[in-house]
Amino acid sequence: MRLGAALRQAQDRLEREGIPDPWLEAQVLFSEVLGRTRAQLLAQPERALAPGEIQGLAQLLHRRLRREPTAYILGRREFYGRDFSVDPRVLIPRPETELLVEGALAQARLIAEEPLLAEVGTGSGAIAITLALELPQARVFALDISTAALEVARSNCRRYGVEERVELLQGDLLSPLPQPVHMVIANLPYIPQATRLPPEVSHEPSLALCGGPDGLALFRAFLAQAGPWLLPGGCILLEIGAGQAEAVMELVAGYFPQAERRLLPDLAGLPRVVEIDLN
Repeated sequence: MRLGAALRQAQDRLEREGIPDPWLEAQVLFSEVLGRTRAQLLAQPERALAPGEIQGLAQLLHRRLRREPTAYILGRREFYGRDFSVDPRVLIPRPETELLVEGALAQARLIAEEPLLAEVGTGSGAIAITLALELPQARVFALDISTAALEVARSNCRRYGVEERVELLQGDLLSPLPQPVHMVIANLPYIPQATRLPPEVSHEPSLALCGGPDGLALFRAFLAQAGPWLLPGGCILLEIGAGQAEAVMELVAGYFPQAERRLLPDLAGLPRVVEIDLN
């Protein structure tokens, strides 16, 4: 079979299953098996595929047609310009979460020369590791209730050489913290439990997704305990879901009535991050 024909067949099968961007998905899977860039694939439509390559392509395509996320098939996901190892033990980092990192970087540079940061629900460690790499003087506590998730985060810490500055701690919300910090960053589970999700999301850990009946159960628990863990002038940044801005801002006002509160919009102009400054 020729490469160009195989690509088109894969695209057709992905499209029939309702998978978004089937042409791009086909190219990504073929690039993984053949060890070629997408541009190289498209430049060699007449290249004959070897039997082993055909078998490898069929295996990956079968997994994607079962709606397994591409990031899990590849074993990695790009976040803030770096690849991070991911598998079903952790949530797949989303592009919109990069706004959380950008807000944290801006605040950390104002708060202290050697900031102490804590990330709640670190998962793959993508946020904590990114902050450590972008802020060489920072120390980061990366917290997660899941020991399995922390295993993935540990492998990513080793990959980027930040084991000495990113301390992985297991426990519920902020309970594992050994000391107060300048900033707490959290991408808490915020999906209401009755929400109908895309098939791919069913492969991700429910512990990192479901936020209770209204999606805000973890926000209430987190905000109730956050105050004592922040140093004077500290800051909290929270990612929120679509339509949750008003409810979360009301919660924040109840727990931190004197704090400055801001909403940061994503590229679509939708509120995505809540910033709480305890001046």
